[in-house]
Amino acid sequence: MTPNNPTIRMGRIDFTNVWPLFYYFPFESFGDQLEVFQQVPTQLNKAMAEGRIDIGPISSFAYAEHAEDYLLFPHMSVSAFQHVHSLLLFHRKPLAELEGSTIALPTTSATTVNLLKIILAKYYRVNVHYVYEEPNLDTMMNKADAGLLIGDHAIKASWEDRGYLVTDLGAEWTRLTGHWMSFAVCTIRKQVAREQPELVADIYKAFLESKRKSLADLTSLVNDAQRLIGGSREYWHDYFSNLSYEFGPKQWEGLQLYYRYAVELGFLKHEVQLQIWQDNSVAQVTE
Repeated sequence: MTPNNPTIRMGRIDFTNVWPLFYYFPFESFGDQLEVFQQVPTQLNKAMAEGRIDIGPISSFAYAEHAEDYLLFPHMSVSAFQHVHSLLLFHRKPLAELEGSTIALPTTSATTVNLLKIILAKYYRVNVHYVYEEPNLDTMMNKADAGLLIGDHAIKASWEDRGYLVTDLGAEWTRLTGHWMSFAVCTIRKQVAREQPELVADIYKAFLESKRKSLADLTSLVNDAQRLIGGSREYWHDYFSNLSYEFGPKQWEGLQLYYRYAVELGFLKHEVQLQIWQDNSVAQVTE
């Protein structure tokens, strides 16, 4: 990367829940100033941490692990107040009866895995054994008493009644805490924000415009989701309508509570300050 030919490397998650941020993004207008890499959340989290990606949505937990290196974009997240429909625990027994159970976790997420651990440890006080498996419900339930699926894997599994109890972790978090939960946040590496403020500002504005256009008329997103993944138009309209892509004080408050619990339970090593990017400046969120 040089001042004469600045290039920003963008990460893109291949899950429907982030479609609105990218659907109308004008990639071609940035030319060779922007390189795009499509990956699952855990891969993108790792690439950001290693400096191979400069900007993009990452898991909220990954932000906390490297908060000293990142800034958060305001008005951009994947959040929910109550149901998410794509972060689902499938289980044979009620949550309060999972003591001693084995729970299969996917290898594709950090935020949701730790959200489940927080809920079970903090609110249900059950001790369970966790194993990691590929995100396939049949495989998970052959080896465990419960299986966690996220994203499109969870959506597809939810369309088929296999007799399991199903807990939406977004709804469970809100029921237990009364707060929002932000599962993905959009970040920029601090160094890149300092070195290329104008290009970063232009990318941010393009993200917001894509979000605005996507949510103003869901028809195209719904049609594409139905064509590529299946399901009904009604399902996808409700899905996109139910998620929030905002990231402001209400979302910050819920995320800070999640981080506090993660520190308390030893999932994070230190307290986390939310540092919010502003055009040519940074705002630090204080409680």
